[in-house]
Amino acid sequence: MECVFGLVGNGFAIVVADTSAVHSILVHKSNEDKIMVLDSHKLIAASGEPGDRVHFTEYIQKNVALYQFRNGIPLTTAAAANFTRGELATALRKNPYSVNILMAGYDKEIGPSLYYIDYIATLHKVDKGAFGYGSYFSLSMMDRHFHSGMSLEEAIDLVDKCIIEIRSRLVVAPPNFVIKIVDKDGAREYAWRESIKDAGVVSA
Repeated sequence: MECVFGLVGNGFAIVVADTSAVHSILVHKSNEDKIMVLDSHKLIAASGEPGDRVHFTEYIQKNVALYQFRNGIPLTTAAAANFTRGELATALRKNPYSVNILMAGYDKEIGPSLYYIDYIATLHKVDKGAFGYGSYFSLSMMDRHFHSGMSLEEAIDLVDKCIIEIRSRLVVAPPNFVIKIVDKDGAREYAWRESIKDAGVVSA
């Protein structure tokens, strides 16, 4: 029951992901961060099979860092998204990854951007996007309340509306979410929205 969504505002992009690590009917942990910092001004939020998600996002992160190390300049967000799409397309014909990605970034000349990349290597630049079962509710909320040029306060309010809708409408809703933002000051964690916390190990 994964939920990943994001949007572009006035001078920033926000991505949100649930933090549940689930297998079958078991919840293994509820503080799994599914949004990776690619570099100083890029975020990659992923949903899908846990092994594919971790392996593929780390692979992209290291290759983006390698490009910057070799060439002395970072990839733009569009270039990183196209590279990611190319790797998914190559893997699709060999050993496909079951992973869906929202990539957010900020470029000095272009500003904030958000890219939607699904497991069959479809790439779109979007103003808002979502993956997972939570997308049914978050997309409907964003269709209703999203507008271009949103302020940070408006965007966070919309994010909270989406989280409340997911928690109240999805039959097996994830309890916790992490919110990350990227703007001219860089990519960083903004906040957590928690309804439960992982308990420590209880000794016998």
